[in-house]
Order: sequence, then C-alpha cells, then structure tokens
Amino acid sequence: MAPAIHYYCPCQSGESVQTPPPPHMASSSASFHPLHCLFFCEECDAVRCNRCVSIEVSGYYCPNCLFEVPSASVRAEKNRCARNCFSCPICRSTLQVVASDPPDGGDGRPSVSLSNVGEPPFFLYCNHCRWDSAEVGITFEKPTGLAAQLQKFEDSAPESLEFERLKEHFEPFLRTSSLSSSLSHVPSTSSHHLPTSSATAAASAALARDVPGVGKYNPLARSRVGRDRTANKDEMPEYKSRMEIGVLGQLGSEGDGSDVEALRRMELAEEIASLEQRWGNSWTTSLRTSDLRPLRIPLHSKVSKRCPTCRHILIKPEQKAQSVRYKIKLVAANYLPAMTVALPHTQGADAARRPQAKAPSASDDRNAGAMMAGKSYPFHLALTNPLYDPIQVRLSVQRMHVTAVTDSTAPEKARRTPFAISLPTSSFPVAAFAEAWEYDDDDDMFGLEDDELGLEMGRTRDKDGKGKVKTVGVLEKRANVTVVGGEVVIGKEARGYVKFNMLVSYTYRSDDPLPSEDGAGTPSRTVAKTPEVKTFTFYTVVDLGPILPREEKVDPDI
Repeated sequence: MAPAIHYYCPCQSGESVQTPPPPHMASSSASFHPLHCLFFCEECDAVRCNRCVSIEVSGYYCPNCLFEVPSASVRAEKNRCARNCFSCPICRSTLQVVASDPPDGGDGRPSVSLSNVGEPPFFLYCNHCRWDSAEVGITFEKPTGLAAQLQKFEDSAPESLEFERLKEHFEPFLRTSSLSSSLSHVPSTSSHHLPTSSATAAASAALARDVPGVGKYNPLARSRVGRDRTANKDEMPEYKSRMEIGVLGQLGSEGDGSDVEALRRMELAEEIASLEQRWGNSWTTSLRTSDLRPLRIPLHSKVSKRCPTCRHILIKPEQKAQSVRYKIKLVAANYLPAMTVALPHTQGADAARRPQAKAPSASDDRNAGAMMAGKSYPFHLALTNPLYDPIQVRLSVQRMHVTAVTDSTAPEKARRTPFAISLPTSSFPVAAFAEAWEYDDDDDMFGLEDDELGLEMGRTRDKDGKGKVKTVGVLEKRANVTVVGGEVVIGKEARGYVKFNMLVSYTYRSDDPLPSEDGAGTPSRTVAKTPEVKTFTFYTVVDLGPILPREEKVDPDI
C-alpha cells in the first residue's frame, strides 16, 4: 500500500476536544478524509466534511433526458421520470421505443410500404442485451406518454394499492403531528394570543398522548387526560389491510411450491433473476427472469451544502441539468496546502527492479519497499501552496500514547512507542501559487532563492556541513512546491503500521487588497486596506505503511 496523507475534520470530536484520535484506533478512520473530499468555511475558518455539512436539494432532473422536474411533481411521479425514459430490467441499459415489424408476405418482402412501418403496437427494446417488452406482454398503442401507460400497471399492483391505503390511514395523524410540532416552537410570550381552534385542540391532544413506558406529568391538563385518551383513540383507528399477510407475500413468487417447481424445470441459470434485478423492481417479485418488467429511470438531484455552524453556503451548483458548473464552490483544496508523502527507498527499489528481464516474485514485491523493525528510514513531504500569497509552514508530530499495554508491571520495552518521528523544527516557506506563464524564466519555475520571503536559510539540498546526506529539513523548492524531509526510527519490537498525527500550521500575509475576478476568492484575496497576517492550523494523519517484524528476513537475491 502506497503512503498517504489524510486530513482531519473535527466534527466527530466534542466542542472542548479538537485534537484527533490516536491513528492506531480503528474508529479514527471516520475522522480523516482525502483533501478532495473536504470543504472550507470562510466564516468559521474551519474544515468541513460530508458527514457534518447540511444538505439541501436544489433541483431534480432525469439523468437520461436531462429534463428538469419541478419539486411538486417528484412525489406524484414517485421519483421517476414521467417521459419515455426506461431502463432494461436485465442489464439496466436505456430502452428505446420501436414499432412492430411489418408482416412478411412469404417472399421476403414486407406486405406494406415502408411509409407505414411505424404503426402500433409499439414496444421497448434494448440495444445491448436484445430484450424487448413484448416478451412480457407489454405493448403500447402510441409511442408517446409511455410512462402514464405503464403507470397503470404499477398502480394496479396489490403492493402499490396496500401502500396507498397505508398513506391514507396515517395522513391525518402525520398532519396533526406536524402542526403540533410547529406550534410547540411558538414563544410562550405570545402563545396566549393564539385563537383556539380545532387544529389547536387536535395539537394539544397529540401532545398529551400517553407514551407507553414514559411517565408524563402535566398539572394544567390533569383533568383532561382521560378525555384526551378517548380523543386519541378516535383519531387513530385500527388499521385493517386489504388482504391477509400470507396472501400478499405469495403474490410475487406465487408461493414456495411454485418456486421449487420452477427451479426443477430450469435449464439455464439466466432463467432465474439475480438479486440485483429483483431488488429495484418491486417489493415482491418473481424469481423468473421472464416476469421482470421495464423500470422508469429514477430521478437525480442537485444538492447544496451548508456549514452546520454558521449556515454559510459551501457548495451551490447551477440550476440547469446540462451544466456541471458551480455558483459557489468552497473546497478545502483551494485553502489548505496539498501534501503528499513518499519513501525514497521504495522508489529506489522499483527503479532497480525495472531492468530485470524476469517478472518479480511475490516475495520481491513484499520486501522491495517494506520497512523492517529496528531500522530507520527517510521520507519526503511535498507541500503545494494553493494561495496567491507565500506562506510559512510549521510541522509538529502529535505525542503518541501507547494504550495497548495497561499493566504497570509489564516490561519497559512493551510500554515504549513503536517508532519515533523526526521533522524540521523551524518554519519553512512555500512560494505563492502562480500560473506557468507568469514565471520570468525556468529558474523561477524550478528553483527559488533562499532569502525569498525574508528568510535567511542556507540551501543544502544534498548534504549538510559535515558531508552527510541530509534527510531532515528543506530538500527542494520549486514554483509553489516545497519538499521537506523527515525520518522515522522503528523499534526492534515494533508491529503494525507507521501512522502518526501531524499538526500543520501556516501563516500568510495578504498583500493584495483587490478581490478575485470570479468572486470565489481565497483567504489571500479578501478586501483589506492594510496587509493582514492570518494563521490557520489543521491536523493530518500520515500513513507510511506496514512494518515487517525482524524475524522475517529479506531475500538475499535483492
């Protein structure tokens, strides 16, 4: 597995605890996400993820014909396209409307002219698997309005009728419950000004309902408890189904005996519908492929996302179904530096294995880039600045807590951390983002001066003052990318994975008082009269890969 870096979202932690959980815990994976999956709130200066943002539906559309469906028609159409958009029940491809073949006169020529070929009956045809609706007895008299014609078959199904009966039974209760919940949010100072009506009385009766197992005391309505219980019983009558439960369960598959008999007569495996084919067809479906029906294509939706704290809009797509643009798009990749990690010894092992003529074995692939216990390995962190201003970055490793050993009498070696991480202790610069044509020459594109941004730092890319190869510190600077080196020292008894939490802090000064042209902007493009210094801090988790125990020796052929 290649080394990776994920970013931390504090939505899973409490308000008082903003530090990420230890990376060795299995539950910590829910708090870390890739950078391209995160958002950034400018009002809160906080990272947001898909787990914590509020989602609002902006519009509905058909993914096949891209027809925009009004929100009021979605429920009436059962979240399906009301036009001639159907999916094949066998392969889920889009079906086409075709006319019947003209009758054959016996001499190989059609008995009617080609101008009259498009006559009824019409049926649905799949160009991928050659399935057509005429095989299941579904034909149409005209090639338009097929959804309404097919809807008659769906509405007459017993399970659809039973569901409509359930909705009619619970609709008065749901209406009363929604009304009571809305009235409960009215301030108490103005509650005595509300006029008494039948709706208010019904809401009061719903609030005074006796919940089994939960004690409820209301001194103002104690005398009306018995009367409210009687009213509640009259309000919610007992539901009676249209047919018996056993009969309803046998409608789709015609009973267990019929299914067993069909399996005995089966000659090909394709005669039995798969679970995926039967899952989206109906609540009760037949096991036979010949009983599957064409499906209207489900609608898709465009959603907007808001910050859960300040309700600021983070993502807002354009309303048109044909457009893939966004009116507002505040993603974390435009605000946080992108970070990648690499292990130099794995890259060297891959390069050494390329000239070999023979194919690498399984042991070669395992031992080529593995980290052995009891050794130290360098790693490289590449930081890319997405802002239009240079930033100063400082890295620090979160202190590790060994929770695997809880016995105080355990040996000291068992209570030690499995590995130690070394990172640059001082801050280092990362140049501002710029387009490729904005650089004056190749030197600006692929190498920066050491004293840029006011930093007096000696540039020792390859070796330090003692002639030793440098592994910890700034290794390379090019354009808006800075590569720093770190080192991991693995203990002799270490097991598991090399994963650690890293705190990243960056500071930048906004020197441009003008906003960006598109209005989206970045933290460096805010309107300000004087340069403003801003600091932002976030956590990441660095996964360098697994550790091989010392007992497993590396093959001597490498």
